[in-house]
Amino acid sequence: MKKRQSINGSRARHENPIPNACRIGNIVMSSVIGGSNPGTRELPTTLEQQVANVFSYIRHDVEAAGGTVDDIVKITFWVKDPVKQRAALNDEWVKMFPDAASRPARHTQHLPADSRAMVQADFIAVLS
Repeated sequence: MKKRQSINGSRARHENPIPNACRIGNIVMSSVIGGSNPGTRELPTTLEQQVANVFSYIRHDVEAAGGTVDDIVKITFWVKDPVKQRAALNDEWVKMFPDAASRPARHTQHLPADSRAMVQADFIAVLS
């Protein structure tokens, strides 16, 4: 394997020359992941759909790198209101990580008020 490998899989999402993720050895780090609808730049009008899209992209990207969601060690989320939006994140979180004894670390931060997105994320994975 090359020292550094760009990861896009079947869903390259960035307009700029930025990959969805990058892998060196067994470490994978994603670029920012937004909640747009697959194949478009359109953002759904609901937080729940944007969050579902983000989680779908997380799964896609880690699998495109050769891993699974079990290899994810940390996810950082950016949302406009961490308290009010926590339930939507938690719903998808427990679907992807149902075992409370085996979940990645998680950190949530504020998105700028003028952001079009309601949620964004990035992740770090260590492939087994």
